[in-house]
Amino acid sequence: MTREYRQHSYVPPRGAADLLLIRHGESEPAIPGKPFPLKDGHGDPALHPNGQQQAIRVGERLKTVPFDAIYVTTLRRTHQTAAPLVAHLGLEPRVEPDLREVHLGDWDGGEYRIRAAEGHPAFRRALENHEWGEIPGAETTAAFTGRVRSGLLRIASAHPDEKVAAFVHGGVIAAAMSVATGVPAFTFSGASNGSFTRIVIEGDRMVVRGFNDIAHLE
Repeated sequence: MTREYRQHSYVPPRGAADLLLIRHGESEPAIPGKPFPLKDGHGDPALHPNGQQQAIRVGERLKTVPFDAIYVTTLRRTHQTAAPLVAHLGLEPRVEPDLREVHLGDWDGGEYRIRAAEGHPAFRRALENHEWGEIPGAETTAAFTGRVRSGLLRIASAHPDEKVAAFVHGGVIAAAMSVATGVPAFTFSGASNGSFTRIVIEGDRMVVRGFNDIAHLE
């Protein structure tokens, strides 16, 4: 009898944590003269109605996935995006503070969006140099990336051989992808609201298994 050698099908290594990073839904628009409320110095807008619909679609797509834990950040847009999935699965969300969005210093509270739309020189320098610290008073890229890595490893160490859904932010996803792949910090900026990015973590080794999946939103 001839022996057959079939193509390999990926399975996470023994002891690894399988993390699905979910970007929060679209948040409220920035309006000049009406800054977002702040939470520990970070802009803390609620979801836009479109973001609420994205959250519902996220929950519908993931409601049959056997997640062992759900994580959110300190900012309410992640809690609101997680809510439909939480209702489906009956899991109590855990907070991982180190996965909160980058601190934007003088431009927090919505000012960043306005300055970016205007093409402010500091915004252009930040993009060119992959450096959040170009923004006045902002967290540096090194500090931000370091805490995102710490947050991911902390979750992974708590969930060997388990699946975890983590509701996070666009900047966090870019930082996580940079840590996992070694590319410059802003390479994966712009993950879609409500998108899925999958990273498998074994020890301190991270392997990317998917980025910006939005099939449920199309």
